[in-house]
Amino acid sequence: MRGLRRALCALALGAGAYLFPQGGQAEISYTMLSFAQLEGWADDDHEAALGAFLQTCRDLNDPDWRALCALANEQDPKAARGFFQLFFRPVLIEDGAPALFTGYFEPELSGARRPSSRYRYPVYRQPPESRKISQWLTRRELLTSGVMEGRGLEIAWVDDPVELFFLQIQGSGRIRLPDGSSIRVGYGGANGHEYRSIGTELVRRGIYNIHQVSAAVIKRWVRRNPLAGEDLLMHNPSYVFFREVSRIPASAGPLGAMNRSVTTLRSLAVDPRFTPLGAPVWLEKDGAKPMRRLMIAQDTGSAIKGAQRADVFFGSGDEAGIEAGKLRDPGRMVVLLPIQRAYALLPGDY
Repeated sequence: MRGLRRALCALALGAGAYLFPQGGQAEISYTMLSFAQLEGWADDDHEAALGAFLQTCRDLNDPDWRALCALANEQDPKAARGFFQLFFRPVLIEDGAPALFTGYFEPELSGARRPSSRYRYPVYRQPPESRKISQWLTRRELLTSGVMEGRGLEIAWVDDPVELFFLQIQGSGRIRLPDGSSIRVGYGGANGHEYRSIGTELVRRGIYNIHQVSAAVIKRWVRRNPLAGEDLLMHNPSYVFFREVSRIPASAGPLGAMNRSVTTLRSLAVDPRFTPLGAPVWLEKDGAKPMRRLMIAQDTGSAIKGAQRADVFFGSGDEAGIEAGKLRDPGRMVVLLPIQRAYALLPGDY
């Protein structure tokens, strides 16, 4: 939330500086669109989008966002489309990189509170010393040096290192215990290293072509090739730690970056350098299953970098995981900003 407040304050000054990534290498462009230019806008379920917006808008602290949230709470849900059209303007934000949309989900793993011959792979809390530096040990160093052992940092142990790796990519999940109960875990920190795609590495090694790679394909390959598979997982130096999340009802989605539950097929993970968390985002995803719907930017991800890069939340469990793993499509996303903020981003003679 601290980063969000800085971003919104910068935008309120009218320069839009918060949207420029560190170093300013990319040239950012802003194009005001009309709602008529949003393909499929009139056909969406704006009431569902309003419900997702209300999940997190109360956490936005700047006056114009607070005012819009208050109006949203008083809004007749059946008039949600009019609410968005009246108080927001669509802004296409581009950084020169092609749009890419992928999916994520809340996985469910098998595990236990204590280690055994079956449950051998620990789910760790973040060590306190790693919070004090920007870049700590790599994944390989962390898992092979013994630095994590004997410190009581384990939340649970699971039975599959590949599923644990993908749990870290997703950032949250459930661990089903032998007695049928479950532990819910959420993102608790990271070691500060940049994420490297193991799917891209499989392509680089000539094992698969880019169109063949999916989460399911990667899992099968690692299990068929345990030694080479372990080395492949170590290719990604980034390591995610967890915290136990006990206050979230089983029926609700996992916590996103705004510390609120995300909503199936209405929540997006975005790059907050370009898209403010909590903002409505119109998604036009192409591909085999086109998607035209109003989403809410409620999450982030280590692999989500760029103005036209986002992750769609597909829900919880194996079926959601299958659908999320298939998604790798082009298109465009358009951020809905409060009117004054939208105009502040445009050239003076607009």
